[in-house]
This record gives sequence, C-alpha cells and structure tokens, in this order.
Amino acid sequence: MELPPVPAGQDDHGWVPGACTLPTVERPLRVAEFDALFAEAVTAVEAAGPGRVRLVLRPDPEVAGRAAELAARETGCCSFFTFTLTAAGGALVLQAGADERHTEVLDALAARAGELSASGGRP
Repeated sequence: MELPPVPAGQDDHGWVPGACTLPTVERPLRVAEFDALFAEAVTAVEAAGPGRVRLVLRPDPEVAGRAAELAARETGCCSFFTFTLTAAGGALVLQAGADERHTEVLDALAARAGELSASGGRP
C-alpha cells in the first residue's frame, strides 16, 4: 500500500516520497536520524554516477554500526533505495542508490547530507 507523501510543512527536506511505507507519524523521526548522521559523521558527499551518491563517513566503528542499522531500516520502508557500506584502507563510505523513478529523492538526500556535513557539501 502506498502512503501519501508527508504533508507540506513537515520537515522532510524533499526526500520522503509517497512510495515510502514508513508510517507518516514516524517519518520526521527517521529524517532526524539521518540528519544527525549527516551532521555528526559525513565528511564528504560525492557523486558516484547516475542514481548513486557516496557519503564519506568518519572511519569509526560506532559510525559504521549506526550507518548500517539506519540503512537496513530505510530499505525496509523505501525499497527503491540501495545502500552499500564499505570499510577499507582506513576509510568508511556509505554509497546510496535509487532507481530511475526516485533519483530526485536521492538528489534531495544527497543535498541534505551536503548541507549538514562537516564539509558543507564540498568535496
């Protein structure tokens, strides 16, 4: 069942689409969790090709666990997202992707991550 989009005025920053099956009342909480991850752990936001973005994270085990748990929960309600968490060579990267119909949602998520990240979205 497809739920309606978050009503105007709620703080979704444009990346909570109608295809999301997370109950509407829980959406602002999920957005806040992503906002906190973006602000506290994202050090860079990089384009990774059509429909993909790389979020470079602080290479910390707690950040890795938090990002993995949040990504797993997000794919449970927004199945169009894919997430890949990679830890290698002292770096930690969360790559997010979306199908063609939801690239605007991914773009909005990447923009929000860039706004809140320590780098301010600069590579």
